[in-house]
Amino acid sequence: MTDLIELFKMLSDETRLRILLLLSKKALCVCEICDILNEPQPKVSRHLTKLRDMGFVKDERQGQWIFYSLNIQDELFDKIFQCISGNTNLYPVIKGDMEKLQVKMRENKMCNRTN
Repeated sequence: MTDLIELFKMLSDETRLRILLLLSKKALCVCEICDILNEPQPKVSRHLTKLRDMGFVKDERQGQWIFYSLNIQDELFDKIFQCISGNTNLYPVIKGDMEKLQVKMRENKMCNRTN
């Protein structure tokens, strides 16, 4: 039950939810997340640290960048995110985030990755 409560605590914050939804699509570095969310780096880093410390995300250094990705293998989490991602018209902020991510990827405006 404790894990379930922690999951919903993480999802209850808008910035953390937006970060998790982005990371459900692709591993991203802090600057990419900041650009998409239009949030300052200290705020995004603080949320990423909390998510990492709780085990929801993991980080991997690649050159000068640190990329964050999901570290959750949970059926409930997958269903929640599928439901949200499949209904972005109901959530304009999330829809905008996903569109910005797609534009960055399409226009190759992502940080260098080694893999």
